[in-house]
Amino acid sequence: MTAPADGPPVDLRSDTVTRPDARMREAMARAEVGDDVLDGDPTMRALEAKVAALLGTEAALWVPSGSMGNLIALFVHLDRGDRFLAPDRAHILDMELGTAAWLAGGMPRPLPWTAGPGVPSPSDIGRTVTRGGPYFTLRDRLLCLENTHNAAGGTVTTPEQHRGLTGAAHEAGLSVHLDGARLWNAAVALGVRPADLVAGADTVQVCLSKGLGAPVGSVLAGDTEFVRAARRVRKMLGGGVRQGGVLAAAGLVALERVDRLATDHDHARLLAAGLAERGRKAVAPQTNIVMVPVDDPPATVRVLATRGVLAVPAAAAVRMVTHCDVTRRDILRAVDAFPPSG
Repeated sequence: MTAPADGPPVDLRSDTVTRPDARMREAMARAEVGDDVLDGDPTMRALEAKVAALLGTEAALWVPSGSMGNLIALFVHLDRGDRFLAPDRAHILDMELGTAAWLAGGMPRPLPWTAGPGVPSPSDIGRTVTRGGPYFTLRDRLLCLENTHNAAGGTVTTPEQHRGLTGAAHEAGLSVHLDGARLWNAAVALGVRPADLVAGADTVQVCLSKGLGAPVGSVLAGDTEFVRAARRVRKMLGGGVRQGGVLAAAGLVALERVDRLATDHDHARLLAAGLAERGRKAVAPQTNIVMVPVDDPPATVRVLATRGVLAVPAAAAVRMVTHCDVTRRDILRAVDAFPPSG
């Protein structure tokens, strides 16, 4: 592979660095708005209805961030001191500042990746859930899944795996929340409807501000009763919005672009293949996240930055994420900038 001439930095730190384009900005400027806290915002309602239809749920609620969406779900599902299960290194465990315990009062229990990277097995749930016992026994109430699994490298959970996990959870008396921040990526990679990856979950959170390019916002979905409770908790957390249609309009445009995530996946495979040519054993990506094992991730990230490529350290690897603001030329630059093995 041959890289093109130098240019502006290639930002592969995350798919959250995307910026709204001219069409999205125009939609935001023209959005019909109202006071969402008092009367409801018409554009916000339209976005929530569209997401609910795509996910196959009764209702949905816009929230400022995926982390807030997950936290609201925990608030509604758990009483203080209840335990929830989640795959090891899930975002809700490691990347949300402990709010699951601090604010929602939940006791986390990681599950091993026994069914593949980022994916537990149904038998893990049966072995972990506590049934009965004295009054001081932990009460298991919730299973939190993540699709795609960020820390595992954007790995997907298939509909069959998802059904097995949600079925085991419900059999054990647990509710199920799905952190689907990158659910759109999983659906595109698997060639299935987003609703196929949600069926069996009681609640789900999906993000609009990653690869889809919206500047801010996620949507939390479930049945009507859940969303009614979630709206109250959102307000408690300071997440009430007024003329939110300005932001919802960007989300509506973003939802028209789900299919283009396939390009990001192609670019991730191109990146991994190019790094392999340089002697790096990049993990073959399933979606848009490329994990590159290195001896010193922070040092490698610093070297890349001096060469005009931005990435982040992730455990024993460098993480590079493709997105809608990255071109094929950018990928070639990133390959050329990466220090060769040895």
